[in-house]
Amino acid sequence: MSDHILVPYDGSEPAESALEYAFENFSDADVTALYVLSVPEGYWGAFEGADDEISDEARKRGESVLEEATAVAKEHDIDDFETELASGTPDHEIVARVEEEAYDTVVIGSHGREGVSRILLGSVAENVVRRAPVPVMVVR
Repeated sequence: MSDHILVPYDGSEPAESALEYAFENFSDADVTALYVLSVPEGYWGAFEGADDEISDEARKRGESVLEEATAVAKEHDIDDFETELASGTPDHEIVARVEEEAYDTVVIGSHGREGVSRILLGSVAENVVRRAPVPVMVVR
């Protein structure tokens, strides 16, 4: 039995499906939706915070997405629901949260990329599956 579920949530249809799956299949668990503000790595990462307006816009977007997640929770009559906002590389931040906090399972949506686009763009879900120290459920 999983007691604490982490659901990475970006407002996409697969993320909403993952959140609903967590509510429906882990009804006794505490569920947390995590939105990660993507921060560029390498050269561009050195300029993080250089444009606070963009950072504020990104934060507002993240808060708005998490409000959508809260609305989904209310639709499922879930009162005990948490949201978190983080910044970094999404797959790294998700795995770091799992390692640092007491999550038992990750339920993540898959964007269903296939073929060349999956190879070129990579996959947050795939990286989380490979690196997370807890079970990961990928919902399509």
